[in-house]
Amino acid sequence: MKTILPALIILFLVISCKQTFTPKPRGYHRTDFPAKEYQKFDSTCPFTFEYPKYGKIQRDMDPNAEPCWINIAFPEFKAKIHLSYKTIAGSAVQFMEDSRTLAYKHAIKADAIDELLVDEPQRKVYGIIYDIRGNAASSIQFYLTDSVRHFLRGSLYFEAHPNKDSLAPAIDFFRKDMEKLINTVRWK
Repeated sequence: MKTILPALIILFLVISCKQTFTPKPRGYHRTDFPAKEYQKFDSTCPFTFEYPKYGKIQRDMDPNAEPCWINIAFPEFKAKIHLSYKTIAGSAVQFMEDSRTLAYKHAIKADAIDELLVDEPQRKVYGIIYDIRGNAASSIQFYLTDSVRHFLRGSLYFEAHPNKDSLAPAIDFFRKDMEKLINTVRWK
């Protein structure tokens, strides 16, 4: 009995001192976004649009880039809107199919891809916005055309590992900028 009682007391102390720790859920840094202000992009390219004042226009430095391929860089947010322009010689169908293929390459990681139609006959601007949901590398892509001469493709990318939870505020913020860009495109 003398050896059992101390063993039971020690066992009781060990069992009663056991604590269960629950880790805190992962948090993300708060990002303060600037006020929305826009300026007009007008160059020798055959199109114009409005883009945010906190963005910087850069020529696409890829060796295969064409003269009117540009990026709107947002260094503070490690984001870029890539824009590529093609002159249509014949039919725009191949450009449209290429844009669709590039958007749906993200289907592997995407939860959903919504297609939103752009139909602005008064501006002669038609196209599709691909709203890509989930952990895809690009969350918004689009193409715009007049169906005769002009074809403009755009996509939003972040220089970060795709994480829909942490990037959600930034994606929502830049989605409005892309909508503004799309709604202000004019052909020359």
